[in-house]
Amino acid sequence: MTPTTSFDRRAFLRTSAVAGGALLVPAALATSAGAAAVPQFAHGVASGDPLPDGVLLWTRVTPTPDATPGSGAGPEVELRWDVATDPAFTDVVQSGAAATGPARDHTVKVEAGGLASATVYYYRFTLDGVASATGRTRTAPAVDADVRKLRLGQVSCSNWQAGYFSAYRHLAARSDLDGVLHVGDYLYEYQVGGFGAGGVTVRPHEPSHEMLSLADYRRRHAQYKTDPDLQALHAAQPWFITWDDHEYANDTWSGGADNHQPNEGDWNTRKAAARQAYFEWMPVRQGPDGQIYRRFRWGRLAELSLLDLRSYRSLQTTPSSGDPHDPARTITGDPQMAWLKSGLSGTDATWKLVGNSVMITPIAVGNVEARFLEALGSLLGLPIGGVAANADAWDGYTADRRELLGHLKDNRVKNTVFLTGDIHSSWGADVPIDRSSYWYNGNSVATEFVTTSVTSDNIDDILKIPARTGSVVAETALYAGNWHLKYIELDSHGYSVVDVNPERVQMDWYYVTDRLSPTSGAKHAKSLATPVGTQRVKPAGAPVVQAMP
Repeated sequence: MTPTTSFDRRAFLRTSAVAGGALLVPAALATSAGAAAVPQFAHGVASGDPLPDGVLLWTRVTPTPDATPGSGAGPEVELRWDVATDPAFTDVVQSGAAATGPARDHTVKVEAGGLASATVYYYRFTLDGVASATGRTRTAPAVDADVRKLRLGQVSCSNWQAGYFSAYRHLAARSDLDGVLHVGDYLYEYQVGGFGAGGVTVRPHEPSHEMLSLADYRRRHAQYKTDPDLQALHAAQPWFITWDDHEYANDTWSGGADNHQPNEGDWNTRKAAARQAYFEWMPVRQGPDGQIYRRFRWGRLAELSLLDLRSYRSLQTTPSSGDPHDPARTITGDPQMAWLKSGLSGTDATWKLVGNSVMITPIAVGNVEARFLEALGSLLGLPIGGVAANADAWDGYTADRRELLGHLKDNRVKNTVFLTGDIHSSWGADVPIDRSSYWYNGNSVATEFVTTSVTSDNIDDILKIPARTGSVVAETALYAGNWHLKYIELDSHGYSVVDVNPERVQMDWYYVTDRLSPTSGAKHAKSLATPVGTQRVKPAGAPVVQAMP
C-alpha cells in the first residue's frame, strides 16, 4: 500500500536539505563534495545516449528515510525535471514530470526531447522544492552535419573493492570532452574479499555477499553511484555505455556464467534481476526487444556501434571441451551480427567506431613464460595449458570474427576502429583477419585500441611483483609472436581519451599513480593513431589537450 505520509516526507526533505546545504551544483563545480550534497538525491544525476534532438536523463530519489535501495519501501512520488541552456536555469527550454516508486527502486529515466542539435544543456530534478545537483549534457550533431571533432573519455573495469575511481575524477576535470564511453564491467558482483586489490579489499562491497537477487543488484548499483568521482563524471558528461560480464557474473554467456553455481539458484532468474537493476540504474536505452546493442551518429564524422557480447554468446571453450573454430559457435548471435555488418558497410560516416567489450584482435600466447601465461589466463579467460586463444574474447569465437572481418575486407569497408576494455591492460593493434595473413602480407582490415582498468587487478597485481619489471618479459614475448600488436602495457590502471577528426583517430592512455589513493594523480603514458584510409596503428606525437579559455 502506498504510504500517505506526505507531511513527514516533506519534513524530511526540508530538514535534510538544510543539513546538507542543498544548493544547485553546476557541472564545472561538481566536485566530490558538491555532487553528493543533497541527501534526497544521494546517488547523483546522469545523462546518456545523446541524439541530435534529445538525451536520456537519470536520477534516483530518496523521498523518505525508509526508501533505501533494494528495500521495496517508500512512497510513490512525482518529480519535476528541467533542461536549460544555462546552469542558472534562466532559460528553461524543456521540463516535465516523472513518477517513480519502489517498483523501480525510486529511479527515474526521462527522455528529454525537442532539443537543438550539437548544443550543451544543463538539467536538474526537483522533489517538493528540493533540487538535485545540476548536470551538464549535450546533444549529438545533426545526422548530416560537417563535424570536425569527437572526443570521448574511455573507461572499463571499475571495481569498487580494488581501489578508488580517480580515473573518473581526472576525466570529470576535462571540459573538452563530448562524452564518456564505458565499455563494460561498470560494477562487480563479488562478495567482500572475493576480488580486491591483489587479494586485499580496499573498500568493501555492499551487500557483503555476492549479488544474486534483484535487491542485491540494486544495492550494489546504489553503492557504486555514491562514489564522488563517479558522480562527478556522470554529472559532467553524457555517457555511452554497454555491459560486459561482471554486471551479471564473471564469464557470462547466454545460458549461465562461470561464477554462477547450482546452489545460487536459477540462472535465468538471476539474469533477469541483473538486467532489471541495470536498466533501472543506468542512463541507457533499452531496445524494443530488450536489446542493449545500439548505434549513435556524430554527424558525417563518425558512427558508434555499441555491442552486447554476453547475452547471445555460446559457452566459452576449455582445454577439454569445445572448439573455438566451430562455425556453430557465436559471440554476437545472428541478429546482432547482421545488424553490425549492415551498419558498418552501409554508413556514409568517415569513421566506424565499435564499442567492443572484449578484444577482437587475434593473440597467440604460447611463447609466454608459464607464470605470466597463468596470470594472462586469469585476465583473458585463457584455457591454461598453452592454448593460443583468448577464449572469453573473439579468439574463442573465430567463425564470427572471420565473418565480420571478412565482411569488412570483401566490402572494402575502411576506417573501422574497435574501442575495447575488459582485460585490465592497454593494447594498440592492427586487426588482421588472422595472424598468419598478417605475417605473409601485412594485411589489416581494422584497428583496435584497448583501455586499461580503472581499478581491477592486472598482471603485476596478480603476480604481486613490482610494476614494469617481470611484466615486460611477457610483453616482449607477446610482441615477438604477434607482429600486429603495436602497444602492450600489462601493469597500469587509468583511463583513455579517444580523439576523432577527419584525418585520424587517436587514443591517449593515462595512468593513475596509485589506485589505492582517493587523491591519486595521473600521467600521460602513450598516444597512438590510425590515419584515415590506412587500417594501421601509428605512433602519435603528443596527446590531445583541451584548449585554454
